[in-house]
Amino acid sequence: MYARNPWMRASFAAWSLTIEASTVIMLRTIKIASGGPGAEEEMRQMVNEKIVAGLDLQTKAMTGGLGFTPESATNKTLSH
Repeated sequence: MYARNPWMRASFAAWSLTIEASTVIMLRTIKIASGGPGAEEEMRQMVNEKIVAGLDLQTKAMTGGLGFTPESATNKTLSH
């Protein structure tokens, strides 16, 4: 059932992304909480990554880079 249902695959991918993101957030929070120049650089890098990722995804959406079906757009957005 899982292999044949694209929405189940997308749901699993979203769940996996949530777990991975939570781990990254925890590690970055620890680094920022430790302070110093490394913390400041980490904060800059986080903001820059979010801006670039958002703009890239928006560009893909506007140019058809996410595909033309709901399943394609969902999967490509999650993989982005």
